[in-house]
Amino acid sequence: QVQLVESGGGLVQAGGSLRLSCAGSGRSFSSFAMGWFRQGPGKEREFVAVISWDASRAEYADSVKGRFTISRDYGDNTMYLQMNSLESEDTAVYYCAAGRGLVTSTQYYDYWGQGTQVTVSS
Repeated sequence: QVQLVESGGGLVQAGGSLRLSCAGSGRSFSSFAMGWFRQGPGKEREFVAVISWDASRAEYADSVKGRFTISRDYGDNTMYLQMNSLESEDTAVYYCAAGRGLVTSTQYYDYWGQGTQVTVSS
């Protein structure tokens, strides 16, 4: 079993930055690929970024490439999403998830956090 708790969301002006954190617990946390997803108002949940279990590879949605960076710290069992040059379109609830590989579909993620709200004002 893996428990995930997100933090770091908030209100930021367009062009600003935020860093989201996802604290994990459970014996097998380090063996999972870890992903970030988001769900905007009236939209379906969409893939943002994923990092492999050993942090050797990462994938990003086209909409965030060059602006967002995913990373993980095994000592703290924490994953991060550094978000720069934020746009109003980035407004959403952001979720972290533990999954089975470097995949972008929600169906391959077994554990989810409760989400953290990010609001970007224009």
